[in-house]
Amino acid sequence: MKTLLFGLVGLVASIYLAESLTCNKCSIGLVGFCIISSEETCSGNDTSCFTGSATFPSITGFSGFSTQGCLEDSKCNSTTNGTILGATYQVSSTCCGSDKCNLLVKSAAPSTYVSTTMAMAAALTASVWGSGIL
Repeated sequence: MKTLLFGLVGLVASIYLAESLTCNKCSIGLVGFCIISSEETCSGNDTSCFTGSATFPSITGFSGFSTQGCLEDSKCNSTTNGTILGATYQVSSTCCGSDKCNLLVKSAAPSTYVSTTMAMAAALTASVWGSGIL
């Protein structure tokens, strides 16, 4: 009886997981790099994977902020304009409907963080050493 119960639970779980949509999740993205990334399983049938961005058209060269994850279909593929402290901004979201289809935000590799940290530490040490403090 226990085996039958575990088999039934496994079957229901596999059907549920097969129907769920898995999306890339980026809680905080800045200038094209995802700072905090993970995966997210969407709940409900009326959700899609999305990539959202907030840009300031008046600031050239700044790609803005971005986010990714699951979003209700009713909020997909929309653009909103607004103004904050006199600066105009534009928030847009684009959606797609297959697993991990929201690939727009690039993620910096952990080795990039280590290399940058090491370079900054070396520059700081050289600066302090060159000033005669050490």
